Amino acid sequence: MIVSPEQLAAFTAAAVLITLSPGPDNLMVLSLGIAKGRRQGMVFGLGCALGCITHTLLAALGVSALIAASPTAFGLLKFAGGAYLVYLGWQAIHSKGSSLHADGSQAGNTPLAAHFRKGLIANAINPKVVLFFLAFLPQFVNPAQGHSGWQTAILGLIFTAQAAILFGSLGYFAGAIGNWFKRTPKASQWLDRLAGSIFIALGLRLILLPPR
Repeated sequence: MIVSPEQLAAFTAAAVLITLSPGPDNLMVLSLGIAKGRRQGMVFGLGCALGCITHTLLAALGVSALIAASPTAFGLLKFAGGAYLVYLGWQAIHSKGSSLHADGSQAGNTPLAAHFRKGLIANAINPKVVLFFLAFLPQFVNPAQGHSGWQTAILGLIFTAQAAILFGSLGYFAGAIGNWFKRTPKASQWLDRLAGSIFIALGLRLILLPPR
């Protein structure tokens, strides 16, 4: 067996605790779910979770270590990730808001696929997640069992699966919270501005991250 049951149990418990702890991904899913609605929050969260597949592949192939060791590569990725979050925030702030349907679902023109894509890209180009996977996954890889690359890949996919469940749940409940007080286009517009401000703050924080 490439990954033992003991490895799986320990890793899954640690992964769930880390995913549930407050962080940028949670905050983005929460703010977008409240501002846009349940389905939008859920698909954005799913996109964030599946972005972890990119980091899993990079870690398994050793590319993450190369990025972390190169100040230039890390700096470029850091700027790209931060700039993308700022761009998403700018879009949200300048949106016109949207009203709710009678069933409480969000009435808007942005396709769900677009929210999924935004979550996927936001996670996939975040250098802080690159470093996290580089530091976290190897702690649960047992070299004595061999196939270290496959162990890393399997653990990364497990992390992705549990993140998809938890982020999706967070997006669902965030949308429910937003529906309580979001009944007019004006209120929706202010929620968009709040979500946009959070995205911009996270993006600037990433850009200003000290060089390694």
